[in-house]
Amino acid sequence: MLMEKQVTFVPHLYPYEEHGGTRHAATCLGADEHCVIKTLVMEPDGGRPFLVLMHGDREVSTKMLARVLGVKTVTPCSTEKAERVTGYQVGGISPFGTRQPMPVTVEETILSLERIYINGGKRGFLVEVAPADLSKVLQLREVRVAIEG
Repeated sequence: MLMEKQVTFVPHLYPYEEHGGTRHAATCLGADEHCVIKTLVMEPDGGRPFLVLMHGDREVSTKMLARVLGVKTVTPCSTEKAERVTGYQVGGISPFGTRQPMPVTVEETILSLERIYINGGKRGFLVEVAPADLSKVLQLREVRVAIEG
């Protein structure tokens, strides 16, 4: 998908570690965990799943996110549902080329970073891109919902 849209990226493979998360990936790549972006699958009450892009060293305030989206609650999808709707295995979920097209919300401070590392579609594989290039591939909704992790 990135090649189709002519987005310049640098692929990075690292040894995946179960429950290692963004801290493990950042350590393996010698990167700042703040620049390693996690792709989370969430769903509003009674609504369709959507993606949230968040700094690796931050968490999503689901209360703030629900307020921004104008819904009562937002919760993470189950592992089974996240894998079914994205077509990716948890730990390797990418916002690019999901099985079902989904809305993508992004913590707005991600877009001001120089470079980010984001999952390329499998465990142990991140792609390094300029955050500005995300909008060439994804329709983004910017939000401010990060809290200290």
